[in-house]
Amino acid sequence: MKNLYLIGGPMGAGKTTVCQLLKKRLERSVFLDGDWCWDSDPFAVTEETKSMVLSNIRFLLGQFLACSAYRNVIFCWVMHRQSIIDSILQGLDLHGCSVKSLSLVCSDGELEKRLRKDLAAGIRAPDVLERSLQRAACYGELATIRIDTTGLTPNQVAELIARL
Repeated sequence: MKNLYLIGGPMGAGKTTVCQLLKKRLERSVFLDGDWCWDSDPFAVTEETKSMVLSNIRFLLGQFLACSAYRNVIFCWVMHRQSIIDSILQGLDLHGCSVKSLSLVCSDGELEKRLRKDLAAGIRAPDVLERSLQRAACYGELATIRIDTTGLTPNQVAELIARL
């Protein structure tokens, strides 16, 4: 049995850090960050690029799921709408695969604190705080397991996910 972990959450919730740790905790694991599938400059969000990134994600996830070297496939991306999750899963061969769809969330105060730290370090765009807070409100409506990361270390969150 393979496991596909879909880990969503707003920018700043800790997805990438947690997934890197989870990859080390789970045996025979591979990790894909959806942002890697359209890291461009200038960054353009159009119908064409949105379609392309979903195709890229499905292709790579499909390759990882088909590869016998991997038992656990970990994917993270913002995924603030159920339609995004559903679109990613469409077309994947999920026979013999358990899908675990999760959302990492935290309090608005914690999210703001984390993002302000990233802004001060110059690793986030100036508009990230507003966009992240807007998207954070969407995660209560998704068919996912929600994990509140407020006050938890990335290691603690990775351990919670590994136990699912």
